[in-house]
Amino acid sequence: MLHGERMAPVLRVCTRVLQRASAKYGVRHLSSPGVAMPPCDHQPTPYSGPAYDHVRKVRSDNLNPALVTHFKKPLLIHSGHMQWLFDHTGKRYLDLFGGIVTVSVGHCHPKVVAAATDQMNKLWHTTNIYLHPKIHEYAERLTETLPGDLKVVYFVNSGSEANDLAMLMARLYTGNFDIISLRNAYHGASPYTLGLTAHGTWKFNTANGFGVHHASNPDPYQGIWGGYRDSPIQSTRANESTVVDGVCSSAEKYVSQLEEVIKYSIPKGKVAAFFAESIQGVGGSVQFPLGYLKKAFDLVRANGGVCISDEVQSGFGRTGEHFWGFEGHGVVPDMVTMAKGMGNGFPLAAVVTTPAIAQTMSHALHFNTFGGNPMASAVGLSVLETLKEDKTQENCKVVGTYFLQELAKLRDEYPTVGDVRGKGLMIAMEMVLDKDSRTPLDATTMMEIWDSCKEYGVILGRGGFYGNVFRIKPPMCITQADVDFTVSVLRHVLNETIK
Repeated sequence: MLHGERMAPVLRVCTRVLQRASAKYGVRHLSSPGVAMPPCDHQPTPYSGPAYDHVRKVRSDNLNPALVTHFKKPLLIHSGHMQWLFDHTGKRYLDLFGGIVTVSVGHCHPKVVAAATDQMNKLWHTTNIYLHPKIHEYAERLTETLPGDLKVVYFVNSGSEANDLAMLMARLYTGNFDIISLRNAYHGASPYTLGLTAHGTWKFNTANGFGVHHASNPDPYQGIWGGYRDSPIQSTRANESTVVDGVCSSAEKYVSQLEEVIKYSIPKGKVAAFFAESIQGVGGSVQFPLGYLKKAFDLVRANGGVCISDEVQSGFGRTGEHFWGFEGHGVVPDMVTMAKGMGNGFPLAAVVTTPAIAQTMSHALHFNTFGGNPMASAVGLSVLETLKEDKTQENCKVVGTYFLQELAKLRDEYPTVGDVRGKGLMIAMEMVLDKDSRTPLDATTMMEIWDSCKEYGVILGRGGFYGNVFRIKPPMCITQADVDFTVSVLRHVLNETIK
């Protein structure tokens, strides 16, 4: 053992090593989380932008005041590479939120960057009144990923635009007006889609939601009834139900709630559409009881409506077992809306529907200036190719399942970890005051945990109505080593914060 003065040189050397590691790998060295941040060979170019304090001032004085920033001391992100982000000081972070579930194949993926650069050197933009090759190549390849008669694409630029257009098409096609979505759903914030969205925290005191009805949310953890879900990890309330022929008994009960909305709030047989996310995103990765969505689709169609799957967050292989989240429910929708991971961060979205429904939009002129432009189409096509080449969907299944299983250990260890759920790399960890009441964990403690994880180099998202759900939706290229590091950081922070 070394003592006294003989120990001092050793401590100085250790400190220098930790400081170098912090500079190179972005590791907080005040106390160790137990597992080192996985290495990364990428070296970002030095930051040369405006000073941090000036950026904060511009944010305050010149940008939309509703544009919230995460963390007590917001990050100034300078560079990205695959699953990694770098701030203006060069510190590295593991990005487990993917730019709000938007980065699919990885930040600045070289293949996608090359495709965008090549297209930029040829043609940035021309109107789709003319022909250009990329939109046609992309439309053909995209529709090949979808089942049934989902063969016609309308390209737009965001998920809100896609859902807005889907609402219009459903009303025109059916001749009906009333639309149903689920409480706790998020489908956008445009004037139309704000009505679909059923989170009071996202609504303004203006007229919205005319003709939209919100049905009871089939949540196996916080809902009226528990239930079994399509996840490697079941809710602690799963045993409140039974499963027969793949259908959870609580699914029947939640469908009866949907039926009441149709009976009491909508003219008989006059439903226009039913919107549902395959796994709720902003609402905190809520999954429905087994069999719910199929029974809901059958009920809606029997009452004159079309069924619309919002795959803005759950599409493109993120759920692991399937390329589209709705496939895990055993359904084929009449329309699919998509965005976010579709362009790996490039503004790109779409509605895909059947030829019959698509014909409704030929009765008047309809045009989107930037939808399906040459650059967006080139990027989208490259993302599809990269997803296949990198076996991203398989990675979501393998690494995502491992991630869920490791997080479930935290649920068993800590009284404040109420639920762990999800599928593939669409994961959530819901924090509560205690497991019996399931009362949401207070905002102060949530912020402390969230901020501490960031300081150790892990960026988590937050969601759920009360902001008490950690949303884990990373670039779909993360590794098992990244999972081990994340779980180690979470355990370390929970020990510091809770115990």
